[in-house]
Amino acid sequence: MAESMAGLHRTHRCTELSEANIGEKVTVMGWVQRSRNKGSIIFTDLRDRTGILQIVFEEESCGSEYYEKAGKLHAEYVIAVEGEVRARSAVNDKIPTGHIEIEAKTLRILAEAETPPFPIEENSKTREDLRFKYRYLDLRRPDIQRNLMTRSKIANVARNFFAEEGFLEVETPTLIKSTPEGARDYLVPSRMHPGSFYALPQSPQLLKQLLMVAGYDRYFQIARCYRDEDLRADRQPEFTQVDMELSFVDVEDVIDVNERFLKKLFKEVKGIDIPTPIQRMTWKECMERFGSDKPDIRFGMELKNVSDVVKDSEFVVFKSALEAGGSVRGINVEGQGEMPRKKIDALVEFAKGNGAKGLAWMALKEDGTIKSSFAKFLTPEIEKALIEAMGAKAGDLLLFAADRNKIVFQVLGALRLEMARQLELTRKDDYRFLWVTEFPLLEWSDEEERFVAMHHPFTMPMEEDLDKIDTDPGAVRAKAYDITLNGNEIGGGSVRIHQGHIQEKMLEVLGFTKEKAQEQFGFLLDAFKYGVPPHAGLAYGLDRLVMLMVEADSIRDVIAFPKVKDASCLMMEAPSEVDVKQLDELGIAVKPQEETAETEAE
Repeated sequence: MAESMAGLHRTHRCTELSEANIGEKVTVMGWVQRSRNKGSIIFTDLRDRTGILQIVFEEESCGSEYYEKAGKLHAEYVIAVEGEVRARSAVNDKIPTGHIEIEAKTLRILAEAETPPFPIEENSKTREDLRFKYRYLDLRRPDIQRNLMTRSKIANVARNFFAEEGFLEVETPTLIKSTPEGARDYLVPSRMHPGSFYALPQSPQLLKQLLMVAGYDRYFQIARCYRDEDLRADRQPEFTQVDMELSFVDVEDVIDVNERFLKKLFKEVKGIDIPTPIQRMTWKECMERFGSDKPDIRFGMELKNVSDVVKDSEFVVFKSALEAGGSVRGINVEGQGEMPRKKIDALVEFAKGNGAKGLAWMALKEDGTIKSSFAKFLTPEIEKALIEAMGAKAGDLLLFAADRNKIVFQVLGALRLEMARQLELTRKDDYRFLWVTEFPLLEWSDEEERFVAMHHPFTMPMEEDLDKIDTDPGAVRAKAYDITLNGNEIGGGSVRIHQGHIQEKMLEVLGFTKEKAQEQFGFLLDAFKYGVPPHAGLAYGLDRLVMLMVEADSIRDVIAFPKVKDASCLMMEAPSEVDVKQLDELGIAVKPQEETAETEAE
């Protein structure tokens, strides 16, 4: 039977006590981690969000009533204990309170508990679907609690830093107009406007630009955002941005304030001094060297362009790629020349899974012999030149991709990361930042057969490239920048277009008629008629940033109530059907699943 805590007041959390408190009378409360009855003495580990504290029940000290009650304690019971802090006879250096314990005087069982469906322990091996079904229990695990406490600290540091820098925290609405942002919107039907829908914001982009038009100069917000897209380890349908926008600034101003923010953040949260200025690299250099616009620079294994070396070879794969305007590039996996053929074949399949038609390889054996998938197509001179171009030596493994540059970069960039994973070349606590700059303004979409904005339609082109926007749109660079950390994009932004004629040209290149542009973005374009300051901004993915700072493998480990891969919540069983009456009020008719399946089949 649960008891009341009336008359009791908690004096300390578990790890707020130390040897300095020996002799003090205290009251502590929390959950039973485990309880061990040794016959004449009962040891109970009490847990709260700060950690573990040992409670000792001895009949001489607490009396037979409380001693008997202590004998009934089980894991996850919620209890309150009054007692005296004393030195622990058997020291446990593995926990902060390992030098002290509480000699219990009284005990109240505030809530009993059934046996949990899985142990409440760090680094749980319980399968994820079970943990997420009982997420409120999973959240009791100390490692998850530390993650969320760190997340809270990161948010507080951000708020304090940007407030001191003159940023105003302004909330933007979560029911807005649907605008093309690159992913599907989550839509909310309107009862007051039948047949019309609000969209949940994919980002506060247009709203924060309007705040600059309104003269607020520096805006900041920890903003909730929503995108209806396929999920993966670092993606959720609802996520959080540390969002900002600044007026009367250019690229250097945004980079400066954010380098100071990151320096403060990592110092206060991790005790790490980030060297500044942070290294920079253009988008083009990133792709050429690493095959990625968010390169992991903690290790080498850089891409080498060997197109000129193999242009006269008889290997049809290489010849076809070069004739089609593509390239031949490779990576040198040092020290792996003796890799078994079975593992090499697995790498070939991995490359195919990333878009390659195949993967050429050359293994330089320690005894000086060479095994290769395309040796018979190379002359001795080309083979020697190829090995030299790759900077290879005996004992190395060379992997080559040949195709359009986009595919080659995609394949070798992924292979490079896969080899680093297999060979354990990186550490999670080795933080390497990189600014990626000068992104293409536009990228060609094979699916839509037109140019689309690489960032968004309001990104400013670099002034020196403006004359190419009609003749060579793909060559126009943007005043855009990403901040990356260990191969992850943690933030991105750009200088925005604030001149009307440039904005009109940008929308024209993207295929918007004046009528369509007004329909989609009229509220912003109209606002731009009334005096727009030059402005720029950046947004961090808070979930991803926290994930990297706590060295977790998934953002689901740093979000209190995350969704699983199909965007559902196993705990609340969401999404779910709603009351038919409510659907009628909204004017929504739901097709039966059988009818939907028949339509798709047709």
